[in-house]
Amino acid sequence: METPRTIVRDAVIVVALSVAAAAAFNAIRPAGLPWIADREYETMVPCPEPLGEVDSVAPNDPGIHHERTLLIDARDDDARAAWSLSGAVAVPFDWLEPVPDGKVRELVRTRAGRVIVFGDGGDPDSGRELARELAGRGMRNVGFVRGGAPALRASSAGEGGGR
Repeated sequence: METPRTIVRDAVIVVALSVAAAAAFNAIRPAGLPWIADREYETMVPCPEPLGEVDSVAPNDPGIHHERTLLIDARDDDARAAWSLSGAVAVPFDWLEPVPDGKVRELVRTRAGRVIVFGDGGDPDSGRELARELAGRGMRNVGFVRGGAPALRASSAGEGGGR
């Protein structure tokens, strides 16, 4: 069993060797890092979020069913399997990963006159967040359904929409 004294000695040796290796590497670097900071560094930098402005759309808005409207379902596969509006394109919203560039280009190529996104209707609503992301990435005329899929389902139940 090692004694505390042996552990401290080994730790000091590891630290000394690490400092020597770092100093040697910094010395051979073309523009070595300064040992003492010569300027202040920002430690709290806001994360850039490409979020745009979007319109809120009522679940009974007639524009939802217009032929030039691209309808996007932002919910996950399980929620879509339970119910989705006919003709809606699946673009599951991920809170950590942005929509892939290829998917955004595919959506833009539809040349829709209006884009309406619906999500889970939670707070925050995945549909609203996806709509903001798409608007921030250059899509125009983007809106989201207030209340998300639950409100849209209730509104379209009398119209025979959805599956």
